[in-house]
Amino acid sequence: MWLRLKQIAMVAESLAPVEAALIEVLGVEVCFRDPGVAHFGLENALFPLGNQLLEVVAPIRGGTAGGRYLERRGGDGGYMVITQCDDHQPRRARVEALGVRLAHQFEVDDFKNMQLHPKDTGATFFEIDEQLGENAHDPDGPWSPAGPNWQQARTDRVLGISAAELQCDDPKFVSQRWAEIAELPLNQDGELVLDNARLRFVPCTDGRPEGLGGIDIVCAQPADILEAAEHRGVRSGESQVMLCGMRMNLLENKE
Repeated sequence: MWLRLKQIAMVAESLAPVEAALIEVLGVEVCFRDPGVAHFGLENALFPLGNQLLEVVAPIRGGTAGGRYLERRGGDGGYMVITQCDDHQPRRARVEALGVRLAHQFEVDDFKNMQLHPKDTGATFFEIDEQLGENAHDPDGPWSPAGPNWQQARTDRVLGISAAELQCDDPKFVSQRWAEIAELPLNQDGELVLDNARLRFVPCTDGRPEGLGGIDIVCAQPADILEAAEHRGVRSGESQVMLCGMRMNLLENKE
């Protein structure tokens, strides 16, 4: 069985300014807005990064889970690590055997979803989904949450997400918990190695509580992104930008 990083979700107090910043700095474009998230009191936008996706959700009314998450973490930030698997049933059985509660789940004809409760995983939301149907397991195959034509959106400046960084009160405990759920070993650096990316577990050092603190993005030309970030005032390091309250480390494509 494999498990790959398919989507990173962020949560923002307001969607429009974050969307504008992502478009300007990363050079991405919206591929889909899911009307279904309105059921949860949210609006969203999805952006392809290579054959992975970046999503931003924002509350459109009070009393939402997204709004409570914003309050808990003190503003915009990372929200969910969303993975794709090739066989959902044993993944679901594993979660049940470990006693991990589900925050949300659904199954339709071509998609199976399982969102794990962060109080049982630590760090942030861990989601395991499976796409069904023709070419469903191809990296560039269909992905229902991103709409029917997500592969056609621009993604020449950013080529993919190679890592996600989860800040934790107890990185060792949380990393072992995620490895137990994923049924994957940690590497010598304590990272969880997925089929196409790594998950790092680090202490909370930025004054914010546990959560998804950053991602590593593989770029065609990081200099272009850094220049755009300078212009917008969101450059946060030598090879880093800060968007939607999340650190985005820029790695140049070496291939």
